[in-house]
Amino acid sequence: MSNPPSEPLDTEAIRAKLEALRSEHRDLDEVIERLVEKPPFDQLQLQRLKKRKLGLKDQIIKLESQLIPDIIA
Repeated sequence: MSNPPSEPLDTEAIRAKLEALRSEHRDLDEVIERLVEKPPFDQLQLQRLKKRKLGLKDQIIKLESQLIPDIIA
């Protein structure tokens, strides 16, 4: 039978995905910093990078919540 719904499916896979997302998030941070250091810069490109970075942050939070046991339950 499969894992109960309250248990993460594969903790190691989640941790690996988290590390990859965090790494990409850091990389985007550096790209954004370098972009704004040298005006004039492409505002549309900056908005896209920031949007991607926010999306990564949302994914990171979602995965982290899967690793934390549900104390309220």
